[in-house]
Amino acid sequence: MKDIRNYSLKDHNTFGIDAACCRFLEYATVEEAQEVAALLRDLTAPYLLIGRGSNLLLTRDFPGTVVCSALRGIDALEGQQIRCGSGEEWDDVVAWCVDHNLYGAENLSLIPGTVGASAVQNIGAYGAEVKDLIVSVEAVEIATGQVRTFTNEACHYSYRDSRFKHEWKDRYLITHVVYQLAADQPLNTVYGNIAQELERRAITHPTMAQLRQVIIDIRQSKLPDPKVMGNAGSFFMNPVIGRQQFEQLLERYPEMPHYYIDEQHEKIPAAWMIDQCGWKGRSLGRAGVHDRQALVLVNRGGATGSEVVALCRAIQQDVRERFGIDIHPEVNII
Repeated sequence: MKDIRNYSLKDHNTFGIDAACCRFLEYATVEEAQEVAALLRDLTAPYLLIGRGSNLLLTRDFPGTVVCSALRGIDALEGQQIRCGSGEEWDDVVAWCVDHNLYGAENLSLIPGTVGASAVQNIGAYGAEVKDLIVSVEAVEIATGQVRTFTNEACHYSYRDSRFKHEWKDRYLITHVVYQLAADQPLNTVYGNIAQELERRAITHPTMAQLRQVIIDIRQSKLPDPKVMGNAGSFFMNPVIGRQQFEQLLERYPEMPHYYIDEQHEKIPAAWMIDQCGWKGRSLGRAGVHDRQALVLVNRGGATGSEVVALCRAIQQDVRERFGIDIHPEVNII
């Protein structure tokens, strides 16, 4: 177990914000997670649970303890299930599944973050969400040190959301997640520009590995490398609006992209609205909007978390004034 005082978090947030915490704890086994839980019970200062910081924006030094999982391992179970340590990199899990001919995770390729974060955030991309793969989540309860197992249903998953972000926030140290894959299933190639890219490559019947590579290439062409330009990937969630408001907007903007949710709701891409407001490629101080993907806010060099927040609020205001829609960050702002 790591236990470090006055610890820099610059390498633990993909925005590259130079902030620090009073104490840093990292667990690599279930037993160490229980030790960490015991330490947290005795603290009077606040604590923060993080993964790799790929969904985190720090606006200041954290005046307490930061906890991170380094618990690794991918174990094959019966019936195409796998059990993964919460500190595993999510994309390494996807690669493992593809290498072992297990279907279901390939569309979630190259999403940054850890296994533990996937269960908290309900990560998703290209028509897939991890909630459709999660069987159960194992965690240590901080208040008691007991090991708990939660079913998928108990986690109340929805779009980029779970109980771990609300009533269970800061109550559990996630140790393992069990996922259900498939021995074979049709590949999902209809979302976004996957089909177009497959056609460009003259691939008519893609393998799972080919689909994974296409998605990786598409993501890399749109999203900046955090090691080069700090960012947290998609900064805003795509809003879901009511049918009446959607139809009114569609009359004004017939070219507006949209995705059917149900008879009463439609999803509107936040990136399109941000682009329509003229923000793509623009900057506010040292924070900016990426020039190839309007959903991504970037650190152009030396930006503070407060500068990114100011940019976020300016974008929100413009989108609200033009479209009458509130867009909300999916990034955790501290």
